Amino acid sequence: MAHAGLLLLISLTISVGQAFSFYGGSMTFMPGNRYPGGEVEMHFYYRESGKLPCDPQVAWVCDSGDCGILTFSEPEVTEQDHSGQINWCQYERHMTTNVTGDEPFTLSDSGCCWANNVHDVREWTLHSLVDTRQRSDTQTANKSPVSATIPNIRVPQNCFQHLHLLAHDPDGDNVRCKCPFCHQHPNINLDEDSCTLSSNGTLDLGLHVFEFTMEDYPVSNITLTKENGISSVRNPYNQTANIDSTALSQVPLQFGVEILTPVHSCVPGVNRPSLLTPTPLHGDVQHAAVGSVHIITLRAQSSGNSIFDFQVSGPWNMSKSLRNASQGVTEAMLTWTPQESDLHHHVPVCFTAETLQSQSEMRCIVIIVAKSRVLSGEAEVFCEDNSISIAISKASMKGIDQNWLQLRDPTCSLTSNETHILGMVSLDTCGTTVEDSGDFMVFKNEINSYENPNEVITRHNQVKIGFSCQYPKVASVSNHYINKKSDFIFTESRFGTFSYSFDIFTDNNFSSPVDPSLYPLEINLMDVLYMGIAAHSALPEVQLFVESCRATPDDNPYSALSYDIIKEGCILDGTVEVYHSDARTYDFGIQAFKFTGGYNEVYITCSVILCVEGSSNSRCAQGCLREPARKRRRDVSKETDRHHITQGPFRVARHTQHSAAESENGGSLHISVGTAVFSGLFIVSIVVLVGLWVYNSKKTRATDRMYLMSNF
Repeated sequence: MAHAGLLLLISLTISVGQAFSFYGGSMTFMPGNRYPGGEVEMHFYYRESGKLPCDPQVAWVCDSGDCGILTFSEPEVTEQDHSGQINWCQYERHMTTNVTGDEPFTLSDSGCCWANNVHDVREWTLHSLVDTRQRSDTQTANKSPVSATIPNIRVPQNCFQHLHLLAHDPDGDNVRCKCPFCHQHPNINLDEDSCTLSSNGTLDLGLHVFEFTMEDYPVSNITLTKENGISSVRNPYNQTANIDSTALSQVPLQFGVEILTPVHSCVPGVNRPSLLTPTPLHGDVQHAAVGSVHIITLRAQSSGNSIFDFQVSGPWNMSKSLRNASQGVTEAMLTWTPQESDLHHHVPVCFTAETLQSQSEMRCIVIIVAKSRVLSGEAEVFCEDNSISIAISKASMKGIDQNWLQLRDPTCSLTSNETHILGMVSLDTCGTTVEDSGDFMVFKNEINSYENPNEVITRHNQVKIGFSCQYPKVASVSNHYINKKSDFIFTESRFGTFSYSFDIFTDNNFSSPVDPSLYPLEINLMDVLYMGIAAHSALPEVQLFVESCRATPDDNPYSALSYDIIKEGCILDGTVEVYHSDARTYDFGIQAFKFTGGYNEVYITCSVILCVEGSSNSRCAQGCLREPARKRRRDVSKETDRHHITQGPFRVARHTQHSAAESENGGSLHISVGTAVFSGLFIVSIVVLVGLWVYNSKKTRATDRMYLMSNF
């Protein structure tokens, strides 16, 4: 009897442990053959995540309508935990059915239980809505939105900002993400249009459960037609107008986000891995052919913690190999050979780089499987500051009519000469998209073959030529740690490529930069440093705003020891004099100083912003903000991000004898190369005496100025 009780207890313990193991799931579907008499073959692809062992919990059943007879393949494991910490896994299952009716039907299942989570969500419910009627635009049944997530999403508590979910639609429909229970997460916002989760506060430690429904809506009015010819209209999604916006389909996307303990720094590449080129960008679409090997290269870097794996959600027969490169860089090669059963399938692949403490951002791409490779011609791409040009060899595209080719935005035209098809796009028009690849900003467009949406057949080969340019997110043309004349180059989608120069000039005419051979500059205290910042952009009407300038004793702009010269657009140092300049330059002078405590070098780092000139709601228009209450909502579309540029180091010369002659315009920068021990000791004595006088006469002086012997 005792043995029987013990066995029962063990059995219950095992069953409860397995019950609390659901980590989420996703579904996509697509039509296959349409047989005479109206019977339609439907293919369903389902991925489920949970704890090991990888036993399926979901058993899809027909909830309403004519679902036909569901046929299930054996579940195949696609990924599992390699850290030995959580013991999760993910599997994929393929289902088919032949549907004889032409009314919508639903598949669903529900059960218990989610893995232990912050809001104690237990029951899970999955629901899919399918409509096999023929669309007027594609001449076939509707295909569902395509999405997926990795099995185990992990983010440190102080690093959660955005989670971009894949929202791809094979028919080109608009996809919206609905989350009926997201109110359980008071510090989370959902953008239903972009399917992006954003944080507006601190999330509790632990697992947070998200249960999404993805819906697709046509971009223009279409009809859905039954076999008997009866049609109904489907309209684009419109939240405000009094129009019936019924979704074409619904599929589930459910997942958990594990909020981890905070880390010291959220800077990508340090504590959290940073994905590097040539890793595909989020939302990329790649093309593969049945029977041909398709390769995806992933690359990531983490200097603080070693990368031990890449977590991947992909097709079950995709293989992965890892290679450790230098300087904390790890690479993975994903290899997949599509089978005949994958034909026309839009396959989602999601991935992250993994350390034991955290993971990189999650990126997801789509691989479209065709019978043979898509035709792609030989082309040259030219990357300019604000535009991309492409020249395609006609000899490599024999039989292709230029009139049947178009850019991503068909309103932008292509031209040609005798040998090449030519195209040029700016960085923010003609359908050009921009993605942050980690170390580069990548601008992408593509040339596609045009297909008449009202025609069922075509006599033109399918053409798809993707082209892109990548620009370093931050680049300095200085070739040494001593900045000399430094040009800082940045790239953003609305402003293209632009740069800043930060120079030291010999006088207040700001026409003669200091000879670079004299760096690092040796300066005398009380000398005036004439500094100039200039913005360089091909855009005609832009304005430079210097938001802050901070001095530090080393090249770390975030050093604990610092001195604010300009802050929030307000000049704090009394010796600063700003000289008249145009909208793209900022020229100023400041009396030289140094930090006390044995520091002999000074670096100056300024944060700068570029705005559209005349914009009343930009940071440039706000000017000096001494009080936080004056801050108002800014139009970020009219300004760039805040960028930091640095000049220095400046070294205090030990020889302090000034030149006998000073220029009539107020003096110039004196550069000294001599050394005099007596003079140095004399200055130290003066500093001590005057420092004591300042301390006794101005005890209320700000702490940061106590570190400086300014204006002596």
